[in-house]
Amino acid sequence: MLYWLLVIIGAVGLDQLTKWLAVTYLKGNASFPLWQDVLHFTYVENTGAAFGSFKDHRWLFMITSTLLIIALIAYFLAARPKDKLTVISLAFITGGGIGNMIDRILLGYVVDFIDFTLIDFAVFNVADSFVCIGVGLMFLALVRETRLEAKQAKAARIEAEADSAREEEADDNTSVDG
Repeated sequence: MLYWLLVIIGAVGLDQLTKWLAVTYLKGNASFPLWQDVLHFTYVENTGAAFGSFKDHRWLFMITSTLLIIALIAYFLAARPKDKLTVISLAFITGGGIGNMIDRILLGYVVDFIDFTLIDFAVFNVADSFVCIGVGLMFLALVRETRLEAKQAKAARIEAEADSAREEEADDNTSVDG
């Protein structure tokens, strides 16, 4: 539980620090090319949802985000996952959601600044990255767990077949002896 909480605090802290730096050094300035025509830092005030979609629906996003954050926390507390990958993925998604929620509540918009210009992608932020990476890690954890369950089921089936074969052999030996 402590590990999960520390990862969330770290994600929120890193997100808020980078947004503060973006406001301090990028707001009102031209895009700053970190790697020309590939990756720029560009200050954007996003009033929409993920990657700028559905602009100007602040209250809808705040309600939806709040419900999702509460659901993630409730799931974590109820399920108490032991798998570190699942714990990290839930913490990343929760931390990213909280990071963007702080902006929506305090500013009325989300500060975005990572501009991947190589493919003309939407400008995003560290919180968005945590959410996306968290979802990817959750997918990997689910795939890994599904494979583990399939291996365990196969092993149980093989063991059951072996037990059945031993019982048949014991019955055959009893019949021959009798």
